[in-house]
Amino acid sequence: MSVNVNRNVSDQFYRYKMPRLIAKVEGKGNGIKTVIVNMVDVAKALNRPPTYPTKYFGCELGAQTQFDAKNDRFIVNGSHEANKLQDMLDVFIHKFVLCSECDNPETELHVNPKKQTIGSACKACGYRGMLDTRHKLCTFILKNPPESDSSCVKEKKEKDKKNRKKDKENGSGSGEAGNDIDIDAPDAVDGEDDDDDWAEETTEEAQRRRMEEISERAKNLTLSEDLEKPLEERVNLFYSFVKQKKESGTIDSADKEILAEAERLDVRAMGPLILSELLFNENIRDQIKKYKRHFLRFCHNDKKAQKYLLGGFECLVKLHQSQLLPRVPIILKVLYDSDLLDEDVILAWAEKVSKKYVSKELAKEIHAKAAPFIKWLKEAEEESEGSEEEGEEEDDENVEVVYSSSARELKVETVKPQRAEEDDDLDIDAI
Repeated sequence: MSVNVNRNVSDQFYRYKMPRLIAKVEGKGNGIKTVIVNMVDVAKALNRPPTYPTKYFGCELGAQTQFDAKNDRFIVNGSHEANKLQDMLDVFIHKFVLCSECDNPETELHVNPKKQTIGSACKACGYRGMLDTRHKLCTFILKNPPESDSSCVKEKKEKDKKNRKKDKENGSGSGEAGNDIDIDAPDAVDGEDDDDDWAEETTEEAQRRRMEEISERAKNLTLSEDLEKPLEERVNLFYSFVKQKKESGTIDSADKEILAEAERLDVRAMGPLILSELLFNENIRDQIKKYKRHFLRFCHNDKKAQKYLLGGFECLVKLHQSQLLPRVPIILKVLYDSDLLDEDVILAWAEKVSKKYVSKELAKEIHAKAAPFIKWLKEAEEESEGSEEEGEEEDDENVEVVYSSSARELKVETVKPQRAEEDDDLDIDAI
């Protein structure tokens, strides 16, 4: 079964197709490994050596890889599902195959081991650019350039040898000096053609393309310089970047750019802490809904980022203590319902009072206010575990959070449902 090379394109008539990855798990115990059966066919569709995606899997999974080109066996140590590898292949395609200008896979890699650069040239739109060489795979590519590049080098060397032999033969003859000019005439014509090509490259489009390449190289230099800076300076750079987006009014649609900048500066986990400071105030409940996408890009399946989000929340309570302290359990519930905080992260936070972000006294107050929500969370967890063990769909008792319009504090009551049709979920909209 074939799939689109760029799986973001849902058009069934998309011309660029590749076979779906087929993975076969072999061995047991410490010797277990995953053989990618059709890696050669997949790599051929991507116009990349089969070692590149295989090595990429190894880098991402932290596993060793083995290549047996003669028998077409490409192996990643460990047991890995085909769907998981297919998703990783999509990331590889976006980073090392698709053109960054037109998203077309008709690209070629040009490796320069001396300058330690990897260029990408698109046959479809003519775009030329430099790849970001920070990924571990780039080290492998630099040491193992594509065969097309190495074959071109070999051809050039062979041509040079032939030309040297011809020069020696022509130089040894006495009356063939005049013929040398005739023999070399085609080379002179070729030289003129090169000049013509250079003349064509002086067009505005060519100049723009060259300037983009220069700016891309300068950008790569800046990347390496920024990564060498201390963590505090990198955090300040990220803070300034987000603040500039907010002040320019482009923050709403800049979630991808913000994530990319955090990854560039290697401060991704700390992203929610900075975003909380810049995007939240006393109206945090409405702002969570507005900027949910921004925070999800950092917090989804990342417990460290979620811990920083809780730290940012504590700092926010400190700034707006009178408005937010009584609403701590409500806000935590909104963060939990928005999938920005996982249950185990919240429970781990509740077990220990920390003075990392606020004073210990305020931290104790925040934890005390959060106690009803934590209690509800634990009881809900116990109920779900009990229902799984007994196989029952309904529980005898339901825990409900009751809010009073006259009071801001949250109370927990154990209430027996009057109707079987009533929902057991929290009515957070009644707050």
